[in-house]
Amino acid sequence: MLSQNIKLLTLDDIGCEDELPETGNTLEQNAVQKARYVFDKYGYDCFADDSGLEVEALDGAPGVYSARYAGPEADFNKNIRKLLNELDQTKAASRNARFRTVIALLLKNRDPNDPLLFEGSVNGQITETVRGKQGFGYDPIFIPEGFHVTFAEMAPELKNRISHRAIAVNKLVDFFKG
Repeated sequence: MLSQNIKLLTLDDIGCEDELPETGNTLEQNAVQKARYVFDKYGYDCFADDSGLEVEALDGAPGVYSARYAGPEADFNKNIRKLLNELDQTKAASRNARFRTVIALLLKNRDPNDPLLFEGSVNGQITETVRGKQGFGYDPIFIPEGFHVTFAEMAPELKNRISHRAIAVNKLVDFFKG
């Protein structure tokens, strides 16, 4: 089985202290760009991801700019405030949103110009106020579909089982299981 031959290495393990590039216009482009950087510079098979929150009333924003939505020096508290203010200003009837993760995988035994992509997404709603202390990022304002609590109000085990990242990672694992 292929999965028995896999050894996961961190960036520290391979001596990569570089800031990985994220200059793409999509989550897919950023995930591929990061994986390609490690693949080309260090010669390892590599997977990398990018994630973002996409809000329907804001035409998919913040999306690829989720981490720096309120500016390059912003933290997630500033990003959340900006997002909630923009939603209030649009007076949007819908607060529909989704968290999305894309994992790009580059393998030496495959065409490096044809990365494998694994996507996970979770639909939900944006709250009007910050709720909860768990998690990070936009977790305190995102209620996943089928729940009445934000990601930040959930037990970490539950959030980690149903999250967009978990869905994408499970698809990656399934690929290796064959």
